[in-house]
Amino acid sequence: MKNHVYKVIEIVGSSETSIEDAISTAVAQASKTVRNMDWFEVVQTRGHIENGKIGHYQVTLKIGFALEK
Repeated sequence: MKNHVYKVIEIVGSSETSIEDAISTAVAQASKTVRNMDWFEVVQTRGHIENGKIGHYQVTLKIGFALEK
């Protein structure tokens, strides 16, 4: 990582299965339109409860990508 300038965006992924799946889904979807992604940071984890059980997980991510020169 030599002399890069980064832009940071915030996205939210969700999954009925797991936190890891919510992260993977969010990164995979973002990669369809965002180039040069280099890293992510989980900034918030939460979920939805339905009938006393976990309905789905929701994860807020910051994604950093290098700006093109």
